[in-house]
Amino acid sequence: MSRLSNNPYFRTCSAVALIAAATGTTQAQQAPAPSAADAEAKTDDRGLTDIVVTAERRSENSQRVPVAIQTIDARALANAGYTSVTDIQYLTPGVQYDPTQGAAFQIRGVGSRSFDFSNAKSVNVVVDDVVMDAQRANGLIGMVDIARIDVLMGPQGTLFGMNSTSGVIAVSTNMPRFDATTLRASASLGEHAERILNATVNLPLAANAALRVSGFDQAQDGFGRNVTLDRLIGSTHEYGGRGKLYWEPAAGIDATLSGDYAHHWDSSVRTPVSGQPAAVTALLNAAGVYPGPRSADTADSSFGYIESAEWGSSLRLHARLGDHDLTSISAYRGSLYDNSTPANLLPVNQYAYIPFNLGQLRTRKFSEEIHFASPTGGFVEYLAGVFYNNLTARQTQLQWGTLGTPLYNAAGVPLVRLYALTGAAGVDANASLFRATSRSIAAFGQVKLNLSPAFTVSAGARYTSDRNGQRLDFITIDPKPIAGYTPTFVGSNPPPAIPSGVARGDNVSIRLSPEYRFGRNAMAYAAFATGYKPAGIAFVGNTYAPYRAETVRAYEAGIKTEWFDRRLRINADVFRQDFSDFQTTILTNIPDGAGGTIQATVIGNAGGLRSQGVEANVAVRPVRDLTLTGAMTYTDAWFTDYRYNATTNYTNTRLTNSPDWSATAAADYRRSLSSDTGVRGHVDYAYRSTSWTVTGQPDYSRIPGYGLVNARLAVTFKGEQVEVGAYARNLFDTYFSTGYQIYGALGLLHYTSPNARRTVGGFVNVSF
Repeated sequence: MSRLSNNPYFRTCSAVALIAAATGTTQAQQAPAPSAADAEAKTDDRGLTDIVVTAERRSENSQRVPVAIQTIDARALANAGYTSVTDIQYLTPGVQYDPTQGAAFQIRGVGSRSFDFSNAKSVNVVVDDVVMDAQRANGLIGMVDIARIDVLMGPQGTLFGMNSTSGVIAVSTNMPRFDATTLRASASLGEHAERILNATVNLPLAANAALRVSGFDQAQDGFGRNVTLDRLIGSTHEYGGRGKLYWEPAAGIDATLSGDYAHHWDSSVRTPVSGQPAAVTALLNAAGVYPGPRSADTADSSFGYIESAEWGSSLRLHARLGDHDLTSISAYRGSLYDNSTPANLLPVNQYAYIPFNLGQLRTRKFSEEIHFASPTGGFVEYLAGVFYNNLTARQTQLQWGTLGTPLYNAAGVPLVRLYALTGAAGVDANASLFRATSRSIAAFGQVKLNLSPAFTVSAGARYTSDRNGQRLDFITIDPKPIAGYTPTFVGSNPPPAIPSGVARGDNVSIRLSPEYRFGRNAMAYAAFATGYKPAGIAFVGNTYAPYRAETVRAYEAGIKTEWFDRRLRINADVFRQDFSDFQTTILTNIPDGAGGTIQATVIGNAGGLRSQGVEANVAVRPVRDLTLTGAMTYTDAWFTDYRYNATTNYTNTRLTNSPDWSATAAADYRRSLSSDTGVRGHVDYAYRSTSWTVTGQPDYSRIPGYGLVNARLAVTFKGEQVEVGAYARNLFDTYFSTGYQIYGALGLLHYTSPNARRTVGGFVNVSF
């Protein structure tokens, strides 16, 4: 972590975060912003709470928006006890997260299924209207002071400006308030040395200005062991902070200046399952490591870890022009991703494969969005905007291997020669340097015609012009600080005949959606939409390998209803999405420099993909103190055309990390015991059926279906200002893997998750 500590932005934001975190934590409920109507609006003490979303870039009741939406509010996040944005996959059926391919979300089975520096994301995380599109970054570390998360299913580019062929995860953080000075803080302590500390302070600065600052610090120990180093595998530590300054300089004008920083560290490395050479298995067993699908142990003499950070600032300017709204959102973002993930399994004097595997990724981006919106309620409603996004990435990568020979001989002398898998044959260099720039310019808009009180038609479009470029160079990195000595290197592949390239593209995407309302509490809608991801440039084994643009045609029809004085809510939809030239994983063999090959995951195009299914969710409040919710998704997602070569054909195989069935259910109970005390209870369940983590459904990558149960029980005091309770995450200690990988001679490896074990603890929340 020493590299990060030299970053001045890191030092400043860390100080703010740690000062705030020292007072505790909170996951605050939505606080009403002075100029926003996106807070939750309660109906009465008997009916269900309204869910107000901005799916169409306006504040609207979710029940009146013709889009399939699943919303997670602050209380649901706190009750489940999850701490990372990636954990929303356990709260939202139809959402998955793949940690192995560039760290990306999937919606309805579809997401970015390969990692490359010029590859746009299929599912974009949008935080306070800023697209978080950096490679290997999600834009949000730590779930402090979140108002809600809206998951929008299907193509969304006509209103969000950025290419989002599969969906958008829109995160809204709480706004500063003028009316009160408040502190909300919480501390949780649990098994495996788990700690979750966060705090939020709201400070009115004047009658027209307020500041909100939040910070968090959370960590837990892993459950795997590196037996050689006597260290835990799978440990995590995250901390950071966010600040928002809100100002209304004049009537009808407001400005929000935001800044954030977050840091992540983990030791979640690959561990052996099966298929290792017999001699390697015998040495592992002798060290006390027994490979298997439930093992998270290794005996590597090097310690692997991943360290990342994200930071940025944004300025949102809003002006009320008569009945219209003009909004500008300017943002700057930066991220880093450093990985040290050796692949050996054993002490390097016994057996080594790739003892030195380090990468450093740096990204920078600037974006600007301006949109103009009409008032709601008239015969014509419209929104029009322009969008600019420029993302640059710089990645250095070194992989120095012995490919099966111990790094040291019996006399303790290191090998004179190492294979530079990221070098080039005939080139005096031992590492790769990738530089990529992705630029997107778009104009987007939507018109809604309220043809009658019951019938409405919406039409939207986005024009996009994209330019994606990438260059591959070879550099020399001093090996002595890394390896401890200076070997010679043998490059694996010849340098590329074409070392750089640019892919350009233009596209028009559309959305058409009629809707009909049956009274105040029921509506039906249909939608047709198209989407687009730009072409890009990749390098496969140092070979120039461009890939084509991806397009989708999506169909959806649904109903949204409320019954019995709005005590029962039932929503359902059916969908079908047909993708062409889907950008996905290709598993191919590249020379390893020693006369053999090593499997590499690269990006390419599958000719066709279809995702279709049914989504439904229900909420019911049978009595005043009890709320029950449930959601279910059936997704049938498979390749309709995926012929890799003459001998490999993935057509009719399922998408990776895409279960047929996924579902969630939750029960919330809250009751006042007296004027000052009360009790709260929560239990939730998340289920997903069998899935595969490798394209083609090889049996070794099969993850059986599993379910997770979380529970929470608390007592409140002083009118709910103090809450004391206990929690259990993964109550029944259900184990699961998150990804499998064949890694050359190391055999079958897998990843595990901290959520794949039971964690029990206690917490205290305070609010003043």
